[in-house]
Amino acid sequence: MTRKRMLPWVLMLLVAAVASAGIWLIWLKPVEVRVAKAEHDVPITVFGLGTIEAEVRSDIGFETGGTLVELLADHGDSVKRGEALARLDSREQEARVAQAKAAVQQAEAAVAQAAANVERADAILDEKRLTNNRVQALVQRGTTSQQLADEAQAAFGIATADLAQARSAVTVAQAFVEQTRAALALEETRLARYRLHAPYDALVIKRHRQLGSSLNANETVFTLVDPATIWALAYIDEARAGAIEVGQPAEVIRRSASDLRMPAEVVRIEIESDRVNEEYRVYVRCRGCPLPFHLGEQAEIRITAATLPIAHLVRMNALANIRGNSATAWTVEDGRLHQRQVRLGHRTLDGRVEIVSGVPEGARLVDGPTQELQAGRKVTIVDGREAE
Repeated sequence: MTRKRMLPWVLMLLVAAVASAGIWLIWLKPVEVRVAKAEHDVPITVFGLGTIEAEVRSDIGFETGGTLVELLADHGDSVKRGEALARLDSREQEARVAQAKAAVQQAEAAVAQAAANVERADAILDEKRLTNNRVQALVQRGTTSQQLADEAQAAFGIATADLAQARSAVTVAQAFVEQTRAALALEETRLARYRLHAPYDALVIKRHRQLGSSLNANETVFTLVDPATIWALAYIDEARAGAIEVGQPAEVIRRSASDLRMPAEVVRIEIESDRVNEEYRVYVRCRGCPLPFHLGEQAEIRITAATLPIAHLVRMNALANIRGNSATAWTVEDGRLHQRQVRLGHRTLDGRVEIVSGVPEGARLVDGPTQELQAGRKVTIVDGREAE
């Protein structure tokens, strides 16, 4: 082969040698990575969006129809249990009550009259008994006729029957009194339905009708809530809701007061999950939450589901092949890179995940960057701020 023909091959060999040397130098040069540090007392917070609601909320109205003639409460009023709120025109029903009272009085008078008849019948019976005794004695001595004795005996029997009848009349009259009193109680109960009272200590959040309105039975006049039962409804993704339990601490941040974090507590977890959005409905209640509140206002709810005494956390983007609670992580072992299959635990709101197991003793978890990493390559550990 001539010298001229050998020259291209020599040049190609030189280029290949230079490239190989460059690759080898790059391979020998340690790559910079940052590693996760053990953290102590790490709160695991579950986030959810929701609204401010009231556990006890009532739409109340009259049990009977009528014309609204008096309103004693309005939107924003605080009312006590039993306090009058409104009244219907009740003149017709008041007349029925007066009529029922008169019937009771009449029945009670009939009882008194029947009792007087018993006294009269009892006195007549005593008289007929004495007369009969005298006549029967005279008959025994033969000084009077048997006919008179029979008449005296019959009169005594009639007087006995009259007394029994008078006593029965008292029983009937007393029963009629009870009947009229029951009728009066019924009419008074109906009259009470013309007045609307607060069923509990409440706040009026809406008045639905005006004076002079013609109402049907059970038509809503006021909407009330119990201020002591205000709570927040949070919608929590099912994937994050498994660790939530009743009694866990929480925070509520209302949209209208984003700088105010109100301490709360989980008080209810609905048994039925939302099938469409795949979310739990979780209720948290504030302790001494400030008023005024606005039902339906949007709020952020943060629930502390756990506190990790010590945890190794890495960013989600530092992991690969994530499947459920397992993933592949990079580790630094004896100054070189390795890949390990690890088990995942809790996730934090800032996008990090707890590594529970799978990391050899003495190894350190790579938290980034993970682009172009190769197993076995040497590394230099740098501070997280320098690597970003």
